[in-house]
Amino acid sequence: MGAYAGDYDNSGHQGLVVGDFANEGMALYHSDGSGLYTDEAPRSGLARMTMQSLTFGTLFFDYDLDGRLDVLAVNGHVADDISQLQPAIKYAEPAQLFRNEGNNRFADVTDKTGRALKQPIVGRGAAYLDYDNDGDLDVLIMDNRGIARLLRNDNGNQNDLLRLKLIGTKSNRDAIGAKVTVTTSGGEHHFGMVKTGSSYLSQSELPLTFGLGKPSAHKKTVSLNIVWPSGRKEVLSGIEANQFATIQENKGIISSKPIAFAKIGP
Repeated sequence: MGAYAGDYDNSGHQGLVVGDFANEGMALYHSDGSGLYTDEAPRSGLARMTMQSLTFGTLFFDYDLDGRLDVLAVNGHVADDISQLQPAIKYAEPAQLFRNEGNNRFADVTDKTGRALKQPIVGRGAAYLDYDNDGDLDVLIMDNRGIARLLRNDNGNQNDLLRLKLIGTKSNRDAIGAKVTVTTSGGEHHFGMVKTGSSYLSQSELPLTFGLGKPSAHKKTVSLNIVWPSGRKEVLSGIEANQFATIQENKGIISSKPIAFAKIGP
């Protein structure tokens, strides 16, 4: 089924989340950086919480911008009569959102995210983007029986963040394959990679979004370490949070604009 790579434990190495068939549970592979992967789904809680789901669309994305990558699972069975054989399993299933609690633990927060995400569908593809330009990441999911569903993330932008668009020159223009490490003044590291293909038959937006946690009384700044596909390495420091910056290879930041934070809704 669907698979997605991301540094969910802020180790500097990309792990993998993989959707699986009903009665099997999702897989969560931790990378130690040497090429060895270990399935941490049972210990993290993901295996137990997804045991009855058949997951196609899978995403790592920081929906609440706390600096830890969360997991979205878009579910739907392949047999429309499955409930006749296994009453506990349905053809149309709600998606699931798992919040990264740190220490390799995830919590199911689907019931706290409103009715739209909990609506049963025959889910397949999933992609994220900030379509309303308010800093937090929204989600587009596909229903095999109907229309696409655009789910707006409301109030996910209450933490600091940084959004980056990379433009290659010697590298390919879209900077596919560029690796970015964001380092905060407190010594925290967040890793992201510009990539195509994700989830199941899907493509999320190319700009990188880094959640930076709770706002502070003073302006928060970070440093960037960029490894371009061409092999060129660049270090940029004193980058202010809460902006959307465009970085061109060998030129640094060529444009930036502040994030237009949406008002907190009811």
